[in-house]
Amino acid sequence: MENELSRRPSELSSSEPSIEDISSSETATKGVLPRPPKNESEKYSLGFFQKYLSVWVAICILIGIALGRLFPGVAEYLKSLAVAQVNIPVAILLFGMMYPIMVRIDFGEVVNAVKAPKPVLLTLIVNWAIKPFTMFFFAWLFMHNIWHPFIEAQMAREYVAGMILLGDAPCTAMVLVWSFLAKGFMGLTLVMVAINSLTMLALYAPLGNFLLGVAKMPIPFLTILWSVLLYVGVSLVAGYFSRTRLLKLKGMDWYENVFLKKTEGVSIVALLLTLIVLFMLQGDVIVRFPAVVGMIAVPLFIQTWFIFIISYIAAKYIGLTYEEAAPAAMIGASNHFEVAIATAVTLFGLESGAALSTVVGVLIEVPVMLMLVKVCLKTANRFPRRK
Repeated sequence: MENELSRRPSELSSSEPSIEDISSSETATKGVLPRPPKNESEKYSLGFFQKYLSVWVAICILIGIALGRLFPGVAEYLKSLAVAQVNIPVAILLFGMMYPIMVRIDFGEVVNAVKAPKPVLLTLIVNWAIKPFTMFFFAWLFMHNIWHPFIEAQMAREYVAGMILLGDAPCTAMVLVWSFLAKGFMGLTLVMVAINSLTMLALYAPLGNFLLGVAKMPIPFLTILWSVLLYVGVSLVAGYFSRTRLLKLKGMDWYENVFLKKTEGVSIVALLLTLIVLFMLQGDVIVRFPAVVGMIAVPLFIQTWFIFIISYIAAKYIGLTYEEAAPAAMIGASNHFEVAIATAVTLFGLESGAALSTVVGVLIEVPVMLMLVKVCLKTANRFPRRK
């Protein structure tokens, strides 16, 4: 989620678990996984804020678009604060989202995640052998066929190129947030993020070259490096040392019931603030080119759901637990936008239709992924649960 660019076109039910209750269920040996409630009073419940999260998301989107229109100079300044296409204000907000997640992870569980290869193999197969090709198909179907009467041929090709670049870049940061909200196995999610980041360095350019038909597609190495470092690395290190030091000084009881309680809700607030900033930076394209944005959004929306469904069903078929299946399905459904945008700008230019497509991907990411989190929570009982 996660970028800067462009001047041109692009509830939970009351029965679902509360995000805050993760903290009260953590133990030194079981990481962030909830223990079974001892009685009815211990069952998960949602507060007013979490129950209407989708409403707050919609409000923040509108606020972001309005601020971008009212204060274009501020939006342009925030866009300029970037390193290798990685926006620093967004990185700061993502730290606010990631840190409360990292301090809830028992890092000893990462070792257990490495010992269970099936979820990682599933994500590698879906992300690199299926997802790029289905994105190519949906982009071709809509841009060159369904929307053909409404789009010039050259622009259609550029839009397709941008969507291919999105489909070729699995998420390596925000999936930690989606896994956290869905109560997934965070140790496994960290392992998948690390492996997909390394795999991207090897496969991103060859797959892009093949699908785009270009002679040589550049690897945005600095963008990958800085995004992983700023979005994941800083919060990971801070979370690890905070947890290790505080457990040693204060003990588990204080850590769970005092420190973790104080971080409750921080991730959600940071998520909403991130939405405001992203739509302040990029939401102008919705106002200026609503029809084009809508036409690009449809195949991206379908692709996201399609990849999630096949991953989720495959996870069920191969016997994964829910805590493994949720992050395994969502890592492919979301995308690494900085990488896609940096490549689109390099190959096609800042004002290109390809760049616009990658920006539209940013704009639909959070609302769609929150829908998938809701689906995961509602279907958790259809999977075996991790002990």
